Amino acid sequence: MNVPFLDLKAVNARHAADLKAAAARVIDSGWYVLGEEVKAFEAEFAAWVGSPHCVGTSDGLSALILALRGWKELGLLKEGDAVAVPANTYVASILAITENRLRPVLVEPDEATFNLSAAKLSAALTPDVKAVLAVHLYGQLADMPAIAKLCRERGLLLLEDAAQAHGAQVDGRKAGAWGDAAAFSFYPGKNLGALGDAGALTCRDAKLAEMVRALRNYGSHVKYQNLVQGPNDRLDELQAALLRVKLPHLDADNARRREIAQRYRRELRNPRVCLPSVQADEASHVWHLFVVRVADRAAFQQRLLDRGVHTAIHYPIAPHQQAAYAKELGHLRLPLTEAIHREVVSLPISPVLTDAQVAHVIAVVNEA
Repeated sequence: MNVPFLDLKAVNARHAADLKAAAARVIDSGWYVLGEEVKAFEAEFAAWVGSPHCVGTSDGLSALILALRGWKELGLLKEGDAVAVPANTYVASILAITENRLRPVLVEPDEATFNLSAAKLSAALTPDVKAVLAVHLYGQLADMPAIAKLCRERGLLLLEDAAQAHGAQVDGRKAGAWGDAAAFSFYPGKNLGALGDAGALTCRDAKLAEMVRALRNYGSHVKYQNLVQGPNDRLDELQAALLRVKLPHLDADNARRREIAQRYRRELRNPRVCLPSVQADEASHVWHLFVVRVADRAAFQQRLLDRGVHTAIHYPIAPHQQAAYAKELGHLRLPLTEAIHREVVSLPISPVLTDAQVAHVIAVVNEA
């Protein structure tokens, strides 16, 4: 049996007629940039997250960059300020900080969840840290009750990297509604995926939302009037229309991901495979990825591939070990983060996996 890591064609085929109708609606409208589809998606996504404001952006990285840039323009951050961020993350989290000429302070993750913990964050805080970027890695909400409390007590801005965690929640509050602002990616493989690049920022503060709306559009609120210097990072009208089709199905898709993850966690019994932990309850995780740890990763992946099970690595190289950060971060030694990046393997998980495919993955992993 063949089990692809992620079959995007099958994911979108379920909604093909509605997606094609939405595309036709945009084509027929004659309005292709910052039109009614973007406005409608921003309102619908804000309501779904439980946030007062949503601003569509060209991608998730842009949302992160513009959140920090917006705070700089509003005088809440300045060049050279430090931002605490988990060391175990995708490089985009770090890029957003350095792109704003801020300084990343890398914090080792919690060993059980691979996410940022309040205790390790607190130990890493210095007077020059003015903001925290909490990443909800693999779809699991970081310990936001404790992290948000710590940030309030220390007067720190709190930005969520929710690129992988659409719908993860604790105490009835979703990712994107815990921090002062949050960034989402709608890259095609995400739980809510566009058919190209797309992203969004959610936030509480109307002033930040207004600033980011200007920043994403050359720094302009009014055509040919530039409030600040800004890039072109707008959410595409077509992608907004396609996301509106898929948003109503997201809760059901997340429920199917949880169902598969629960079966994996219950039935995978290979003693050499370390299974992921859930830090709160099942609602806190939407299983964008199902990530295990194995000591001999290459051999493990090959054994699964020989039986038709495709896997992936998220991520093979830690940010501080990337060539791009050799000068700034290359001196760091982060043993837990480095071990995680050496050993993690992502198993197939998606709302279109069949029960038979799930059973095959379980059998093959247990025999590997």
